Amino acid sequence: MSAQPTTPASDLVNLEVDGKPTQIRKGAMIIEAADAIGVVIPRFCYHRKLPIAANCRMCMVEVEMGGRPVPKGLPACATPVTEGMRVQTHSKLALQYQRDVMEFLLINHPLDCPICDQGGECELQDLSLGFGRSVSRFTERKRAVADENIGPLVATEMTRCIHCTRCVRFTSEIAGSYELGGMGRTEDLLIGTYIGRTIETELSGNIIDVCPVGALTNKPFQFQARAWELIAKPSIGYHDALGSNLWLHARRGEVLRTVPRDNEAINECWLSDRDRYSHQGLYAADRIHAPEVKRDGQWQATTWEDALQFAGDALKKASGSELGILVHPASSNEEGDLLMRLARGLGSAHIDHRLRQLDFADGAVAGSFALPVTQVAQVKAALLVGSDLRHEIPLLNHRLHQAVKTGAKVYTVNPARFDFNYKLAGESIVAPQALVDALLSVAKAAVSAGASAPATLADAIDAASSDQGDSDAIAAMKHAASEQGSAVVILGEAAVTHPQASWLRALARFIADATGAGYNELPVGANAVGLATLGVLPGNGGLDAQAMLAQPRKSYVLYGVEPPHDFADGATALKALRSAEQVVAFSAYASAALREVADVILPIALLPEIDATLVNVDGLAQGVSAGAKAPGQARPGWKVLRALGGALQLAGFEFDDLAGLRAGIGERAVPSHDGLAARATGAGLTRLATWPIYRGDAVLRRATALNAHPLNRAAAVRLNAAEAQRLGLADGAQVRIGDVLLPLRFDAAVPDGAAWIEAAQDLTATLPPYGAAITLSKA
Repeated sequence: MSAQPTTPASDLVNLEVDGKPTQIRKGAMIIEAADAIGVVIPRFCYHRKLPIAANCRMCMVEVEMGGRPVPKGLPACATPVTEGMRVQTHSKLALQYQRDVMEFLLINHPLDCPICDQGGECELQDLSLGFGRSVSRFTERKRAVADENIGPLVATEMTRCIHCTRCVRFTSEIAGSYELGGMGRTEDLLIGTYIGRTIETELSGNIIDVCPVGALTNKPFQFQARAWELIAKPSIGYHDALGSNLWLHARRGEVLRTVPRDNEAINECWLSDRDRYSHQGLYAADRIHAPEVKRDGQWQATTWEDALQFAGDALKKASGSELGILVHPASSNEEGDLLMRLARGLGSAHIDHRLRQLDFADGAVAGSFALPVTQVAQVKAALLVGSDLRHEIPLLNHRLHQAVKTGAKVYTVNPARFDFNYKLAGESIVAPQALVDALLSVAKAAVSAGASAPATLADAIDAASSDQGDSDAIAAMKHAASEQGSAVVILGEAAVTHPQASWLRALARFIADATGAGYNELPVGANAVGLATLGVLPGNGGLDAQAMLAQPRKSYVLYGVEPPHDFADGATALKALRSAEQVVAFSAYASAALREVADVILPIALLPEIDATLVNVDGLAQGVSAGAKAPGQARPGWKVLRALGGALQLAGFEFDDLAGLRAGIGERAVPSHDGLAARATGAGLTRLATWPIYRGDAVLRRATALNAHPLNRAAAVRLNAAEAQRLGLADGAQVRIGDVLLPLRFDAAVPDGAAWIEAAQDLTATLPPYGAAITLSKA
């Protein structure tokens, strides 16, 4: 039996389109009915995901209602269906309407198809073949429009604009940023930002996809290739755990462009800028093309045989208990499973992928969402805990934005006032050291509403204070879950990476259970769910990622990891790696820091260049095939691991191909923990460390266009003005933290007691970690 919802017959309308009888829901437009049965009606302004504008008139059709013809053409995108309606989309009259509209559109449109990046993919170009005249009757001067520079990601050629307003409706209704608009009237109408500012939405690249002409194009891709030169390969995004579906457009094995691939259950037809433009990072200057070993303090390129022999000898020098294996959380299932086999074969229980987490008291293992991604758009209430959702998973935030547009109430408990693109029903902004207390307050409101607190939390909840705002949030959550459909508690990365994450996780789970809401914890890493399922975690007696750095090992294996940027505590990581006797690095890049600490670098391919499997937030395993060629002698990681394991004669490396590898992969039971970290209290200034949207991994940090974007803020210490005044510091002044000098910026989003210093910047990667007490002094 189908699990898909059905529409009652009483809610269906019968009509006829080009002689084909069909049924569709009440309130649908003619163009939807035509699309459902494969009848093509030309259109420019209509888009199935955008509000109706009906301003291009290209979809004019001939309609008969109640047995009588309507005396004029009607736009199919804005005309609701009625019972017994008959529609002609290709009658003589309908075609005349469409040809007349096309003539108007082409009057001013520049004839620059040979130099337009949309040439070959242009809706206007396609439709003009069927509906355009061979000769123009226009004799007046053509209209020209000055271009705006709207940032490093989107190129403009606004003389080509046909005023369909798709981009305007996207930025207002989907992105929620209201950055584009129409100015002027008639022939003076312009689409732009009015003041010539950069478009800053994290979804800006989608205006390229919705633009039906070449007015908005991909700036990094500009003039690089033609559509017919590119080969499209399906792939997925790997910079967050949503796993957005996309197409890699490659020429001769090099990715030149990335565009969205429709998947309603994951990313619909959209793509975040982070996934769209990150391919530039694949071809950075420090991409390593051949194996290298360090002999007598000098790096030298070598053969694979020599490098693998060198790596194998290095790993044999220390006992298994002295070996730590650190795995990047975007590594594929295949790579993760082989790393577990390698650890087992070498006798080490110290393996972990949770590099950015500080609190492991409760196990801290990522899991799939309780409320699937598609259902987030239907919730009526949500509580965000420690989450800058726009930057953490942009397209999950889009789903919540759509829910708010239909009346959902969103409440937050955050360590800073993050920038949301929807109105919040309530928010609690406290410094990191007070975040647990703020959530305890919400939990106490849940107990006051009738919930029973678990024994481990009862005393702390009982001692907490509560206010009316917390009670309102709990009441809204309970009402939404019980009477309106659903509610969700989302635990974000600023909570998962918090030094008391176990408390935040336990309290968030309790609040979700108490209100009947779903509990969705954002995984830290594109494949954190998959790696956790496979058990790429410390074994019995094994040390977690932080412990094996705080208690340095003699040998380390770094897999896809870039020190110090990928660690929660970069300074501790560098200290441990520098003191190690052997460091074997599997890496796509050879940064200066990696060259300093490693003894051998084995070049591995990145996700767009390999066959791999990743698991997304819904627990969906998505397999992808290589869409590009790895540079030089770089090889897929699973092949390098197989060769190394084979050379060491370890069990589990006897397979011949990827199918043989996958046949041996199985899920492992993950031990459960219910511990809580020690409650740390203290006054003074505490560091808030969030991961910038475009610096979350090595590929993003090398994507040049993304790094030029305003969302990629320069490294700075951010304080609110009152806190800075108490410390005697001025806006723009240089301040010292240890040996690091950073500019001070006043930021009203930062609460008292906190200094917001973003992680993963070159200047901030070795500063004290998230939640640490810091001292600022004048430079």
